[in-house]
Amino acid sequence: MDVFWVHGYEGTSIQDLVNHVGINAQSLYNAFGGKRELFLASLRFYADQSNTVHILDSTPSGKEAISNVFREVTAILSRPDGSRGCFLINTNVEMAPHDLEIAAFLEKERALVIDAYYRALTRAKEQGELHERHQDLMALARYLSNAHGGLIVTAKTISGKKILDDIVRVTLSILD
Repeated sequence: MDVFWVHGYEGTSIQDLVNHVGINAQSLYNAFGGKRELFLASLRFYADQSNTVHILDSTPSGKEAISNVFREVTAILSRPDGSRGCFLINTNVEMAPHDLEIAAFLEKERALVIDAYYRALTRAKEQGELHERHQDLMALARYLSNAHGGLIVTAKTISGKKILDDIVRVTLSILD
């Protein structure tokens, strides 16, 4: 997963994978069938490890849940390895435009995140944490998911936690 995450699908050779994992090419083929199958398994593994839906669903306050997601993403992006971004988003940019199977997988994952944002917003609304002007919670959930992804893409080209914090502050101000 790490090799694909850093170099992308096209930028990763079988030899890169063999060198990184420390097995011979035939063992890799026997275990996964090929580079594409290993890539798909890596994507599924990464998606299963994602913390976003868990944070959005497990934090009692809906508004706090959303803030926690953005704070966590900023903390991750501010680490030395943060410039590699999100494996799913990187794959979306690299492969989704021309690979229908991967595009469908990524759309399913995006829908899970949007639904989790929607559930957090619904809790926030029920708890009186959202202004009454927020009527279309699904549109707001889509906006937050998009802002989340945009923040990750932006972090690949900027340096400095302050800039990310500014973007998050303005993004979250929509909930006020």
